[in-house]
Amino acid sequence: MFLLNSNTLHREPLEPVDAETLGVAGADTVERFLAHRDNHQVTPLHALPALAGELGLSTIHIKNEGLRLGLGSFKALGGAYAVFRLVLEEASRSLGRPVDVADLDRPDIRAITAGMTVACATDGNHGRSVAQGAQLVGAKAAIFVHAGVSEERIAAIARYGAEMIRVDGNYDDSVRQAAEVSADKGWTVVSDTSWPGYERIPGLVMQGYTAIVREALHQLPQPPTHVFVQAGVGGIAAAVAGHLAIVLGDARPTFTVVEPARAACVVAAAQAGRVVKVAHDRPTVMAMLECYEASAVAWRVLARVADAFMTVDEDEAVAVMRLLAQPSAGDPAIVSGESGGVGLAGLIRAVADHKVALGLDSPSRVLLINTEGATDPHRYAELVGMTPADVLAGKMTAEAAS
Repeated sequence: MFLLNSNTLHREPLEPVDAETLGVAGADTVERFLAHRDNHQVTPLHALPALAGELGLSTIHIKNEGLRLGLGSFKALGGAYAVFRLVLEEASRSLGRPVDVADLDRPDIRAITAGMTVACATDGNHGRSVAQGAQLVGAKAAIFVHAGVSEERIAAIARYGAEMIRVDGNYDDSVRQAAEVSADKGWTVVSDTSWPGYERIPGLVMQGYTAIVREALHQLPQPPTHVFVQAGVGGIAAAVAGHLAIVLGDARPTFTVVEPARAACVVAAAQAGRVVKVAHDRPTVMAMLECYEASAVAWRVLARVADAFMTVDEDEAVAVMRLLAQPSAGDPAIVSGESGGVGLAGLIRAVADHKVALGLDSPSRVLLINTEGATDPHRYAELVGMTPADVLAGKMTAEAAS
């Protein structure tokens, strides 16, 4: 499936609330919060010159979020950041004065956060971020996981002291149950998807992701001409596309959203011109992208700033995991989980079938995001035929040889 954005809102300015969330001031706030994280480091941007040559492109760069804040996923930026913001707001209300991120370890602030419980539904990565954020500020976390979440991913969340609540059904079922239980118990839902009447917190989660594109623009020798980003409910794609549109204006790159063919809720929204729920198909190997209804806030942004939407198949996602693990000579080896390299899978398909429609040619400079590393190492080894340690050992060998 491939379609250009024919929505009437395409290329229209962002809604003021979204421009504020994803703009420069918002990214400044995220940067200030990250400065207070002990393990914060800018994630690497890798050039893939051999692959670019094979595809007939000028450059390909991939931002490696598999190394983000010790969680192995871009989601480390969103959930924890939103938790921090919400805790500070609650403390400010309770104390009747502004509270800054630098105050989070004060005893009076800790006394307030100890009475807070944050909750979310997750496929794995967002829940880890919310649970880690809660642990860092001294709050409690309740994480709802559906039947498709692996035991290894559940254990990775539980390590942060979260209460794990299992839900029958799929991700969307867990989102609904998290909202219902939290409303009954007075917990604060920190979701990365939105629904009518619940938009601000998913906006804060998206705001956290602007750090990725801000870093990438500083690291790139030139701005990209094309960007391919994968989508679950659409938050990371909307954050990257929205921030690029704000800071680059008319010079912004052609932006393509890539989804699993078995869970293409953003493509469905593009076809319908509004958020719709898609039928639950067979589970996709791209587990972190298995969502059946786009976030309303994310779609509001993507309707305006995405230029194309496409899907990729199961075998394409696995092939890219293997390609990044054992790249052509001259390119670095990268550990990319089942959902991490989906943007690259989209690029490869686009070069084969949609070059003219997207304007992909020899001068094109492409930016991709490896959104996760091996967040389930056993599943990674099954699919790639190598452990993450094998891949990294191969990378070190190649680097030493060069």
